[in-house]
Amino acid sequence: MANLPECVEIETGAAPTASIIWLHGLGADGHDFEPIVPELRLPNSLQLRFLFPHAPVRPVTLNNGMPMRAWFDIVKIGMHQPRDKTGMLASRAAVEGLIARENQRGIPAARIVLAGFSQGGAVVLYTGLQYRERLAGVMALSTYLPLTEGFEFKLHPANASVPIFYGHGTQDPVVPLPLAEQTRKALTALGCSIVWHTYPMPHAVCPEEISDLRAWLLSVLPDTV
Repeated sequence: MANLPECVEIETGAAPTASIIWLHGLGADGHDFEPIVPELRLPNSLQLRFLFPHAPVRPVTLNNGMPMRAWFDIVKIGMHQPRDKTGMLASRAAVEGLIARENQRGIPAARIVLAGFSQGGAVVLYTGLQYRERLAGVMALSTYLPLTEGFEFKLHPANASVPIFYGHGTQDPVVPLPLAEQTRKALTALGCSIVWHTYPMPHAVCPEEISDLRAWLLSVLPDTV
């Protein structure tokens, strides 16, 4: 399939029965979350394909126009700031293309988890909750969804109650906790099913969160299909 982002791929077994598409944050790349695969300590019976795509390199206004890997441009972090709608829609299309490719490889949407950290988390929330087929789950880490006027978002009935893991650091200086809480409240008001966790950490992932992620993944991706 054309125009798909390059990905780091890790398979935990010879015949994967589920996939996790995991988007990195601003300025990182697909290698950023590679180390989390063994840290999750998932059972050998759950054979997974992890896909860690690389965002395109683009100038980022927030960082003085410096080119870096980014899923969309950011002017300023906040709920009421100008949005790069074009970049977000392109990233949504890229993720949907990866889902379609996994379908072609024998993994149905119901066995696919979308995961993302920071800016990647915004993309998977935006994409997953509007996706036309039911997904296994959406994992939103240290992120927020810019639900503002002029930035269209319409929850799709197929994923109106999809399981969402939402984790955030109480000491996050990059995406302040109140932004995540606003997103959680807005999505909860729409009827979304959110498992909410906070951790005493900055803009990062901690061992306690990884443990919680493991339990959540096992709940949404049982190893029997």
